[in-house]
Amino acid sequence: MQIDILGVSRQFGSFLALKAVDLSINSGELVALLGPSGSGKTTLLRLIAGLDKPDAGDIRFDGKSTAQRTAGERDVGFVFQHYALFRHMSVFENVAFGLRVRPRKLRPSDAEIQRRVSELLRLVQIDWLAERLPAQLSGGQRQRVALARALAIEPKVLLLDEPFGALDAKVRKELRRWLRRLHEQLGMTSVFVTHDQEEALELADRVVVMDKGRIEQVDTPEALYEKPATPFVNRFLGDINELDGQISNGRVLFGPVDTSLLPALRMVDGAAKLYVRPHDIIAEALVPGAPLSNSGTVRFISSVGANVRIEVEIEGGLPVLEVSQTRESFAERPLKIGERVRLAFRRAQVFPSE
Repeated sequence: MQIDILGVSRQFGSFLALKAVDLSINSGELVALLGPSGSGKTTLLRLIAGLDKPDAGDIRFDGKSTAQRTAGERDVGFVFQHYALFRHMSVFENVAFGLRVRPRKLRPSDAEIQRRVSELLRLVQIDWLAERLPAQLSGGQRQRVALARALAIEPKVLLLDEPFGALDAKVRKELRRWLRRLHEQLGMTSVFVTHDQEEALELADRVVVMDKGRIEQVDTPEALYEKPATPFVNRFLGDINELDGQISNGRVLFGPVDTSLLPALRMVDGAAKLYVRPHDIIAEALVPGAPLSNSGTVRFISSVGANVRIEVEIEGGLPVLEVSQTRESFAERPLKIGERVRLAFRRAQVFPSE
């Protein structure tokens, strides 16, 4: 199912939640709506589902307007953030609910309901829990029940609102992998809302980064991370050092730090913002007798995890820079707290100051 969102706006009182949003989602694609609280991502998801109506614009499924279609007429499965399971019903009956409440003419036979629900429970790997109540399940198991219930009606579009938000980190990671495999197996158009960058970048074919009711950038996870289109995307995706600098004759200048490794820029001279990821900063021990330019002092070292995180203080009241090195490279050239280091930037994103 192809989804086209055309100039959609939605206002709640004086608050403009969505501002003329345009977006196309390809059939069979898994798309993440990513952004901070209040960015408009859940509002957009509810509009696609038919749980709310836009004040302006249109949403089309396979080229046909959904303006006159109710939520029940859109062939959409919706997984809510807090599952919304019926506490008095077994797992089996929760999944069967959408089929049992269909009008008599459209309702499958009991045998067909039994077959379809049993098949779905096997698909989401909880068939052995069919007779349990939701209160007897873990958070990850409840999430699978909610997903199976959404799939029971055989939707053409699957929508998920913060699907793993209530789960602990380990379970979230396991379910992310599982959902990605399930999506590839089913091949339906899927859209999920998240504020978790890692979740969006790991799961989605494309990520829609939103802020203040607008789309900042739509791209593959790789392109978003490597080539952020705006300062907001730079700040929002991953760890970043944000610095004030100057553009002069196509070169970027930042106080005492060496920027000669950066390519020439086609930007007018003036104040600029530099966004440098920690792994794109080189920090090497200062050779005795070498000039003190391009230098700083190591103030903190953390070797927890796969990389070593180093904080370097630059003189003159400038921001502390976070530097990241692999354990291997740090072992070859170890640094100590209090040691002077020379700094250079391998790569940076540069934007005119706002």
